[in-house]
Amino acid sequence: MKKIILVAIAAIFSMTSCSTYNGMVTKEEAVRTAWSNVETQYQRRADLIPNLVSTVKGYASHEESTLKAVVDARAKATSVNLSLDDLSPEKLAEYQQAQSAVTSALGRLIAVSESYPELKANQNFLELQAQLEGTENRITVARKEFNDATQAYNVAVRKFPANLVAMIFGFDTKPYFEADAAAATAPKVEF
Repeated sequence: MKKIILVAIAAIFSMTSCSTYNGMVTKEEAVRTAWSNVETQYQRRADLIPNLVSTVKGYASHEESTLKAVVDARAKATSVNLSLDDLSPEKLAEYQQAQSAVTSALGRLIAVSESYPELKANQNFLELQAQLEGTENRITVARKEFNDATQAYNVAVRKFPANLVAMIFGFDTKPYFEADAAAATAPKVEF
């Protein structure tokens, strides 16, 4: 009788562990997919930047330093590669810093358009500006979805008794995408 009870307990534990493991794999894949979506949106932005710079160059050839800053920031941002397997708070912060530099450089580039009325009226520039704005919105949504998937995964990995299965199979918590420190300061608007 004791053997039957022990076998039953072992079978229940085994089935529960398998279910827990499979749930963690599913949640980890959701995090991986969400991270890919973040990277896709950043790549979309990086692909649009050369077109925007070329359009602005035609009108603002003497704004070379601003254009160079955008191109350099884009180059640095695209050189920082981060896979979900290497995702650590430090590497994520480095990735975010490179992307923030692109955002800052793009902001200065868009501000240059104020000095060039014919550029502001140029349809190509307006379309690219709208595409960049849409891309920034998509990046925000993708980062939120990544954080949502990361939260669901981290909760699953940390809850008892699933944390025991996580520990056995090497499931560790993932870092969140956090706001850039500069975002805490409201931009100064002057007229």
